[in-house]
Amino acid sequence: MTTSVNDMLRTYPADLGDVDREAMVRCIEECLACAQACTACADACLSEGMVGELTKCIRTDMDCADVCTATASVLSRHTGYDANVTRAVLQACATVCKACGDECATHADMHEHCRICAEACRSCEQACNDLLARLG
Repeated sequence: MTTSVNDMLRTYPADLGDVDREAMVRCIEECLACAQACTACADACLSEGMVGELTKCIRTDMDCADVCTATASVLSRHTGYDANVTRAVLQACATVCKACGDECATHADMHEHCRICAEACRSCEQACNDLLARLG
């Protein structure tokens, strides 16, 4: 499947080295999808009648969206690449995705948006961990 993420990596003029492009593309796409799901989930939580009970979920959604967006940005830049920074960002993203997925899962039986968000978080967490394992 061709995506803009894949197309942009393919057109990078310098050598990307031994980076697993497929894992990189998947991780960037999962980060962007997770950021969108978390932003939408936080907004949906704000519209629920019991918004006070969803405060932690909203906060976690917002944190996760921000970290996922930052991770996608860092992974999209290759000039002056620093493997230590990339590893740290991926670890942070996997950590916040796990926390957000866990929090949203506690509300999933009452709120469909939380169920969908939890799935996006789990998928992004896995993609970050997969890319981390391939970075060595």
